[in-house]
Amino acid sequence: MKRIVLGFQHVLAMFGATVTVPLVVGYAIGLQFSEIAFLIQAVLLAMGIATLLQTFIGSKLPIVQGSSFAFIPGLIAIGSSLGLAAVQGALIIGGLLEAFMGSFGLIGRLKKLFSPIVTGVTIMLIGFSLANVAVKYSFNFFNDPTGSSILTSAIVAFLTFLTTILIALNAKGTLKAMPVVIGAVVGYVLSIFLGLVDFSMITSLPMFSIPKLMPWGTPIFDTNAIAILLFAFMVSIIESVGDYHAISTIADLPIDNNKINRGIASEGFSCTLAGLLGACGTTSYSENIGLVALTKVSSVQVVQIGAVILILLSLIPKFAGVLASIPAPVLGGLTTALYGMISITGLKLVKDKVELNDRNTLILASSLILGLGAPQLPAEFLQIFPKIIASILESGMAVGAITAILMDQILKK
Repeated sequence: MKRIVLGFQHVLAMFGATVTVPLVVGYAIGLQFSEIAFLIQAVLLAMGIATLLQTFIGSKLPIVQGSSFAFIPGLIAIGSSLGLAAVQGALIIGGLLEAFMGSFGLIGRLKKLFSPIVTGVTIMLIGFSLANVAVKYSFNFFNDPTGSSILTSAIVAFLTFLTTILIALNAKGTLKAMPVVIGAVVGYVLSIFLGLVDFSMITSLPMFSIPKLMPWGTPIFDTNAIAILLFAFMVSIIESVGDYHAISTIADLPIDNNKINRGIASEGFSCTLAGLLGACGTTSYSENIGLVALTKVSSVQVVQIGAVILILLSLIPKFAGVLASIPAPVLGGLTTALYGMISITGLKLVKDKVELNDRNTLILASSLILGLGAPQLPAEFLQIFPKIIASILESGMAVGAITAILMDQILKK
């Protein structure tokens, strides 16, 4: 019984971030309520299976797999222009490429391209590129562009944000690991009283069902979509390698290149599976590594129990429906802090790992300006470029990463 409770604690620790990804993507690309509920269902199933693969076949470290924020900008861009069938295709191909890299030990070679300054810039741009999404959620722009609910939406977003940061700063013990979950609960309850939650659609969902393969139709393998997500895959790989070293240190477990390569191969296959299930990309979760450090419980079996709980929850559409009914302003309050923290993580990486001499400062400045500026180009202007170039220009993360990689390799140290 104790292991079940500890496993459920892992689910709670990663739950807020995992569910936020499909909610953010679903709202941004205009999915219907039932479609968002199904997307959440698929994500829970994919992440549960991914965690089992990681712990049984991959690195075999006590690492939980969840939806990656690195994929959000690309998923929104692809889903908005080409649809979720193209998202499926991009995840399937990208996942296979990641699995290939892990299986054949290529991570060490490609890792050299992603120096701390490149990785830091890329992570910063993930958060910066989502800033407008967080603000639009806070004012309920996607659901109510006329602004009729702007006051109540702003109140909900602010109190959700305030709760989240207060818990993160002041809570003790287990509660400190769950600021997103608690913030979401407070915002949701407040939204009910303010009339922002519609329960009628939840009643139409069945109590039990099994997610289907390729729910968004036959996968579309679009070159531009695949190119956009490849940069997210690279960021995910670099983050995961760091997480493997972190959990090995915290749990006092051995780590070597073989384990790292198996772990990355497992994550790649899991992303391909996520594509087949119609879910989002997967990666290792730092939140749960923090939970291991906090509780001193590094049992792989506990993590596997958490994975089974995720799979069981994925079989309950009504549960996914409750999550899908979370109003956009609640997401706005949550993501204001979350997206900002992503950017600060990149900034901290640069601060700790990069010497800010003239060369590195120039790389940092140029990459950020181009990464922030390129997505502002008008759609009609982007039509001048070949489609694959236009797709890359729409992704600030891709532009910033390419700029930083090229300058880092060309400029002499």
